[in-house]
Amino acid sequence: MSLKTPPEVAVEACVAARKKSEWTVSQMAILGGLAGAYIALAGYLYAIVTQDAATFSGIGVSRFLGGSVFSLGLILVVLAGAELFTGNCLMPLGSLAGCVSVKSLLRNWFWVYLSNLAGSLLVVAILFGAGLLQGPIGVHLLKISAAKVSLPFTQALLRGILCNWLVVLGVWMAMAATDVTGKILAIYFPIMAFVASGFEHCIANMFFIPAGILASWNPEIVASAGLPEGKLAIVNVSGFLHNLLPVTIGNIIGGALFVAVLYYVVYKERVRAS
Repeated sequence: MSLKTPPEVAVEACVAARKKSEWTVSQMAILGGLAGAYIALAGYLYAIVTQDAATFSGIGVSRFLGGSVFSLGLILVVLAGAELFTGNCLMPLGSLAGCVSVKSLLRNWFWVYLSNLAGSLLVVAILFGAGLLQGPIGVHLLKISAAKVSLPFTQALLRGILCNWLVVLGVWMAMAATDVTGKILAIYFPIMAFVASGFEHCIANMFFIPAGILASWNPEIVASAGLPEGKLAIVNVSGFLHNLLPVTIGNIIGGALFVAVLYYVVYKERVRAS
């Protein structure tokens, strides 16, 4: 059988959580840095594809294409092996089952989150140094960044919940698949859906907003973007944190509560027995 059943996936998620909790700090730093870089590379690909797609195909198709290529990020994380904070929001299932202590869970989240940020910023810096945040791509990234930092707290929080509900379902279904093709397809649809729907992902925003901030340093990009002065003024570190806080909280709720906790409640006897 090429598919694991949901109860079997719940058991595997518990085992995976235990293994993740045993990583050393250096292992989490490397794997977390790689995950941040993979998501950032997918974010840049998204920017390339969508910067003019709506002109030719319409907004809906542009969003679909952007979501399709952005799925590369989680595909790389799962298949190449890396530690992604949002995916690790499935780990509370292991804590509830007694596989992982709350202290170990928080330790993993802390180091992986910081490492994801470092990996994302490294890619932003390389792209900036390579001159790849210029022209239409830079304008597009500035507009994306401005839209994200302008979101009210509640909207950012709720979009974060919806986003990671789908992302962690993608991780859950990838665990159910037993071959590479199945894992890719399991990841593709939820990721495509969250991006096309305009939901908010904290690690993706660790790429988009800093890239937009660097793009805003170029007067030509600012002039081409044509943003109102009020929106442009908040494309900065403060605006970045204003977005990152509610989106991160929302991502935790979406993945931990709506996937990890609810599936634990359903399959707790099976998970505890393992």
